[in-house]
Amino acid sequence: MKVKVQTLSGLGAGTDTAQTGDVTLDDAVFGVEPRADILHRVVTWQLSNRRGMARAARERSDVARTGKKFGKQKGGGTARHGDRRAPIFIGGGKAHGPRARLFTLGLNKKVRVLGLKMALSSKAAGGNLVVLDNLDIPEGKTKTLSEQLGKLGFGKTALFIDGEALNVGFARASSNLGHVNLLPAAGANVYDIMRHETLVLTRAGLEKLEARFNG
Repeated sequence: MKVKVQTLSGLGAGTDTAQTGDVTLDDAVFGVEPRADILHRVVTWQLSNRRGMARAARERSDVARTGKKFGKQKGGGTARHGDRRAPIFIGGGKAHGPRARLFTLGLNKKVRVLGLKMALSSKAAGGNLVVLDNLDIPEGKTKTLSEQLGKLGFGKTALFIDGEALNVGFARASSNLGHVNLLPAAGANVYDIMRHETLVLTRAGLEKLEARFNG
C-alpha cells in the first residue's frame, strides 16, 4: 500500500498540502485484517493494567487499640462491649471495608502484537492514516499549528506518532490543543490509536514501527 507523504511547513494560504513523494507501507504491519475480538482483548488488558491497586481499610483485627474489656458485663447501665476495636467506636476498625485488590491482567505477547498491527491496519484501511515528513513548527507556536491542522482536516481528534524522540517544538505547540496527542513510536498502543479519529505518522515514526515488528 502506497501513501503520499505530506508536510506541515509546505502549506500556504489557499494552497493544497505540499507533497514530498510516496511511501510504501509494509503489508505485514498495515495490511492485517482487523478483528473486533482481538482489539477488545488488548484494550481491556491495557485499561485493566492502568488501574491502581485498591487501598485496603483497617478492619477490627488491624487496629492497634487495647484489647481490654470496655466495662463490666452487667451493672454498668450501658451496652455490653468487648474492647475499643469495635467498629462502633471512634478509632475502631472498619466494618466490611474494602480489601486490597490487584486489577492487572496477563495477555500473550503474540496477541498484543497482533492487536497493535490490527489497530494500525484499521486506520490504513479506513483512510484515516496520514504520513508526514516531519513535525517541524516555526517557533513552536500553538496558533500556527492550529491553523495548519485546520487546513489539513484531520478530523476531531488526531494522534501523532513521532520517532524515537519527540519533536520539542511540536510538543510545545500541541500541548494546549485538547484534540491533539503526541507519542513516541515506542509508546504506540491500541487504545490511543483506536480512540482518535486520525492517526498521523512521521517518516521516523513509520520506520520505528516497522522495525519494531520486523526486528
